Amino acid sequence: MLITFALPHSIKAQQYTIHGKITAAATHEPLESVVVEVYGTQQNCLTNSNEIFSLDCKTDSILISHIGYQSKLVKASHDAMMHIELQRGDIQLKDITVGSGTRIETHKIMTSLDINRQPLKSSQDLLRLVPGLFISQHMGGGKAEQIFLRGFDADHGTDINISVDGLPVNMVTHAHGQGYADIHFLIPETVAAYDFGKGPYYTDKGDFTTAGFVAYTTKRTLDQNMVKIEAGQFHNYRAVAMINLLRAKKNKLDHNAYIAAEGFLTDGGPFKMPENFSRYNVFGKYNQQLSQNTCMTLTASYFTSDWRTSGEIPDRAVSEGYISDQWGVLDSNQRGHTQRLNAGLKLCSNLPHGWTFDNTLWYSHYTFNLISNMSYYYYFPVAGDEFSQHEKRDMIFYNSRITRAANIGNTVFTTTAGAGLRDDIVSPLGTDHTEAGKFIGYFQAGKAHELNANSYADETIKAGRWLINIGIRADYFQFRYQDLLPQSDSATTLSTVNKTVVSPKINLMYNASKTTQLYLKAGKGFHSNDARVAVANKGFEVIPYAYGLDLGINWKPFPNLFVNSAVWYLYLQQEFTFGQDLSDQVEGAVAPSGSTSRMGIDFSTRYQCTSWLSADVNINLAHPRYVDSASGHNYIEQAPTFTSTAALGFHFKNGLNGGVGYRYLRNRAANSDYTITAHGYFITQLTVNYTRKRYELGIAIDNLLNTRWNESEIVYTSQLKNEVNPTDQISFTPGIPFFAKLKLAVFF
Repeated sequence: MLITFALPHSIKAQQYTIHGKITAAATHEPLESVVVEVYGTQQNCLTNSNEIFSLDCKTDSILISHIGYQSKLVKASHDAMMHIELQRGDIQLKDITVGSGTRIETHKIMTSLDINRQPLKSSQDLLRLVPGLFISQHMGGGKAEQIFLRGFDADHGTDINISVDGLPVNMVTHAHGQGYADIHFLIPETVAAYDFGKGPYYTDKGDFTTAGFVAYTTKRTLDQNMVKIEAGQFHNYRAVAMINLLRAKKNKLDHNAYIAAEGFLTDGGPFKMPENFSRYNVFGKYNQQLSQNTCMTLTASYFTSDWRTSGEIPDRAVSEGYISDQWGVLDSNQRGHTQRLNAGLKLCSNLPHGWTFDNTLWYSHYTFNLISNMSYYYYFPVAGDEFSQHEKRDMIFYNSRITRAANIGNTVFTTTAGAGLRDDIVSPLGTDHTEAGKFIGYFQAGKAHELNANSYADETIKAGRWLINIGIRADYFQFRYQDLLPQSDSATTLSTVNKTVVSPKINLMYNASKTTQLYLKAGKGFHSNDARVAVANKGFEVIPYAYGLDLGINWKPFPNLFVNSAVWYLYLQQEFTFGQDLSDQVEGAVAPSGSTSRMGIDFSTRYQCTSWLSADVNINLAHPRYVDSASGHNYIEQAPTFTSTAALGFHFKNGLNGGVGYRYLRNRAANSDYTITAHGYFITQLTVNYTRKRYELGIAIDNLLNTRWNESEIVYTSQLKNEVNPTDQISFTPGIPFFAKLKLAVFF
């Protein structure tokens, strides 16, 4: 790796080098990840994070292409910085080339197509963009979604790394569960692009990247202003406004800014006790071109949410008449509140000799309070098992990355090195015993301080048909926890644990032809444990590791058909599963479990049927098992084994657009010996819009066929009031029936 780092920077290019900046004609804003190709050759590059390209050129012509824009052939100039504008164009699958660029990006085609063609109705829809990723909401609309991916019940984020503009969404040592990822602060209309990867193969992605990662990027500027109102069944109301405050000007060092706001109210469904779910978001972004080579971005957002919940209902509560139907409630005091304030600064600089230097700094202030009751009167037959999880948190996150691409003959070396720091101070952090929402005792009380420092190096070599990526990452963790439970001697306990983990990665890609690309991925990843568990276990298995392997293909057998398929394997040293035990709930709601292995097949296809009709299908198979348990007793609770989604999308030139689709989750084991089944579902949805230059009308329908289904099913040991004995049984959250929503958007 040291040799490959050194070679590109000691050998001069054989021909002259051209530099340029590519912008959108409508907004004059720079575009990232644009493919710049030396015309008539396979030599190409991508615009960097500062939207500038650098390319050794042997001819006079370069071809510029970007999804959603018209391709452009221009004459190369090596005397000065080039300025190239692209016009908006239709998104057609035939225009996409397999294997463009110098990065390992096997899913970029799908992400670019899906976010431009699939209508987004909520922040939950952003997560559903990832093929094979399913979510469920089981404690009122404001709680972070439960996530399923690649044979994982990842709870609320234990095994999937989620970020927005580089800001970590996952919360470490969270009151409700390790890796808790609440994405509700993201307004879906502000999202410009997203990236995802499955498995632990990416050097710039650290904690929780075992099943994979999802990274969202918000818009740099707005094409136009917008005001939108939505209204639907179950008192569902939403309003969104996005306004440009400053606009960029052509070919000038300038600044731009916009602001977005969202308000959302709903009863959540036909519940006997309405959820009264309210959410308010404010988001702003300011970009300043400080010089020809340096750009600054300031971002700020604020989010607050309140809700009530009927909770998870045991099956027998309905069948034995404790409540009239699935929409009833057993404990009406369950509810939640959360807030998050984010402020970020990003500097992107182009340094001499082709280096790009990015620095990102984020600060978050966060509060959370959730009152739940899943077991009712099992642990405490008199007062009941209701409990409150709560925390306040301040987080500082810094990340720095330096990158350079250089040519030696026909070989392109792309060197990346990075370092980062995350510091979380959580105080107070606690779980209380409550009755009717009021405090009656402590389960856990303390404060945590968790530090994560990391560095990584990554080299990508593009030579002929081969693309080789080798990387290594090192993470250092310091876990500190102070136990503040009242004690007879008034003493407090402060404990510290330090751990380091090194994660090597390798990715190989072979372009067999212009239509076929084979790839192999292998790497080590990890998910960190809760600081309370880390100090209680005295550092044992604090950073459980994961080893993964993917073998896949990207294939375009026809110009209008794209296929991605992979077989994969993942070994996890320690599974994180839901922990119910209120009598010893040190780690919150997530408890460490045994080693697991998973293997499976992912299949995704995108087909452009006609200029106005497109289709997509995703099929995901997984075989998840505990490693050290006997056969027949080694099922992983709630882990999905077969999921599928599909959709038909239409887009007519007269402005009529939308789509119809389904999502399917097969029955799966609810406990380790599969004596209890968590039932799957097949749900359909329909969206129809009429879009004109100045307005858009639309209708969105979820559960088009009005299927009765359960969004969440989990086995709890519960005991209802007046029951003599507890019962191990499925507790469920009912899925929403037929739900229609109208919208009107105005553009100006």
